[in-house]
Amino acid sequence: MSQSPGFRIRRRVEFGDTDMAGIMHFSNFFRFMEVAETDFLRSLGLSVSWHTHGQRVGFPRVSASCEYRKPARFEDLLDVAVVLVKLGRKSVSYRFDFWRNDELLAVGRISAVCCRSDGQQIESVEIPPAIRQVLEPHLCPEAEL
Repeated sequence: MSQSPGFRIRRRVEFGDTDMAGIMHFSNFFRFMEVAETDFLRSLGLSVSWHTHGQRVGFPRVSASCEYRKPARFEDLLDVAVVLVKLGRKSVSYRFDFWRNDELLAVGRISAVCCRSDGQQIESVEIPPAIRQVLEPHLCPEAEL
């Protein structure tokens, strides 16, 4: 298993995740990242989206990338490590390490901004103190590289 810090999920590459060559389609790495982030937040009693005071609050993505090093294939069992690398005033940034056994297959990154919406407009807001307090102990800025 990897030496990546952070929260981990384990997920199998399904047939529908692959292309005709049996290799996981590049876009599905982003789906796996979103599932891992959601599971990470849920493990902390949080969510990527919630309602408060009649408004929806959440963390829409402002940046997403993935560096592919080796292919993931149909039926591979992947470990995805979620590392919180930056906690700004309004934003969060994560790194996602995709491992198959001891092989690093890909490294993804997502940045999201805390926003609220009344259904008509969306605006960025500071991360609520209660959420920041839950996230701060999991911050690992040295893992940003």
